[in-house]
Amino acid sequence: MKLKIKVVPKSSRNSVAGWVGDTLKVCVNAAPEKGKANLAAQGILAAALGLPKDKVRIVSGLTSARKLVEIGELSEAEIKQKLCAD
Repeated sequence: MKLKIKVVPKSSRNSVAGWVGDTLKVCVNAAPEKGKANLAAQGILAAALGLPKDKVRIVSGLTSARKLVEIGELSEAEIKQKLCAD
C-alpha cells in the first residue's frame, strides 16, 4: 500500500497530525538535513501503525516535504482505521 504524506520538520513534537485531503500530515522534531526528518517520519508512522520500522519505506520525495511512503503488511482500510483512531 502506498500513502502520500507531508512531513513538517522542526515541529515542537513528533506526531501524526491528521489528514489533509488524501495526504497524511506528519510532524517531526528533526531538522530536514541528512535524512533525519525522513527517518523520524518513518519511525512515527511505523509506531502509529504498530509495525516494525522496516515495513515503512519512503519511495519518492526524499528531498521534498511531500513524500510517497510504501507500507507493508496492512491494507488501505487497516491503515486508515489505525490512523483515524489517533
